[in-house]
Amino acid sequence: MKKIFLNQWHFMRYFRIAIALFCFYTAYDEKQWIFIPFGVFFLFQAVFNLGCGGNCKN
Repeated sequence: MKKIFLNQWHFMRYFRIAIALFCFYTAYDEKQWIFIPFGVFFLFQAVFNLGCGGNCKN
């Protein structure tokens, strides 16, 4: 589990975190609470390194 969090940090993981933070900020600032699930989705993808981001090798 520790390897998942600490290894293979690349541009797409940082980008997903940025999108998640933007969604959370927008939800709080604009009182548009519909953005929270989107933020959770992108944060989950970034933390657990899920999603292929166009680089699927399967």
